Amino acid sequence: MRAVSIASGSKGNCIYIETNQCKFLVDIGISCSLLEEKLKLVNIDPRTIDAVFVTHEHSDHCSGLGAFARKYKTKIYMHTSGFPFVNKKLGKVSPEQIVCFANTDFFVGDTTISTFPIPHDSNFCIGYVFNCDNKRVAVATDMGHYNNVIINKLMGVDLIYLESNHDEQVLLNNPKYSATLKNRILSPRGHLSNVNCGKLITELVGGGLKQIILSHLSEENNTPLLAYTTVKQVLQKNGIIEGEHVCVDVATQHKIGTFFEIQ
Repeated sequence: MRAVSIASGSKGNCIYIETNQCKFLVDIGISCSLLEEKLKLVNIDPRTIDAVFVTHEHSDHCSGLGAFARKYKTKIYMHTSGFPFVNKKLGKVSPEQIVCFANTDFFVGDTTISTFPIPHDSNFCIGYVFNCDNKRVAVATDMGHYNNVIINKLMGVDLIYLESNHDEQVLLNNPKYSATLKNRILSPRGHLSNVNCGKLITELVGGGLKQIILSHLSEENNTPLLAYTTVKQVLQKNGIIEGEHVCVDVATQHKIGTFFEIQ
């Protein structure tokens, strides 16, 4: 398996995951034309995408979904609980392209897909674990807090795109944000801070986690260096050395990330 962040942040999110048989996207929160440009840069033909998996209905995760699906006739996978809310934003997409699933694992090509609910202030939000040939890639962003269900689902993954949205002090001191917005982000249904991201990683390292990509960073309340440094410090306090026990990378909004291959 291999994976790369196409875009990551509050202005749009998209992750590409590839197996021997399949090519997937998780969310399309950027325009169809921008996605086409970015895919071309990494030599991926958009016509070869087998499926798009949707986490939730917020525009930074599905704004380009309908246009892409109409143009390329791509299958769209979404949880039954999220379908009514995502469907409203799709526009005219053939019902034959939409595949709804519930809470049991399912297969697409050579890949087993497992999902889990994520606490976020959308109508319904889920994370994904893609398993092919005992290699596992997970996507878990837009997370107000983590719990045992999430920990158990993520335990044993090889690589994870994990939310590291904000630095709490930077957020609290941000004069552009109202008290209401700050409280929303900091709430149990908001977004995961750098510190809490680091704490979650410490829970997962013992399960064999090799690579974390810090994702969904706020451009207003975070920086790639701050996110990386904070997470590294949290890990170090727990006896985990970044670069030795686990590797940490950062996904950003405007640049395509590193292509990671799981051997």
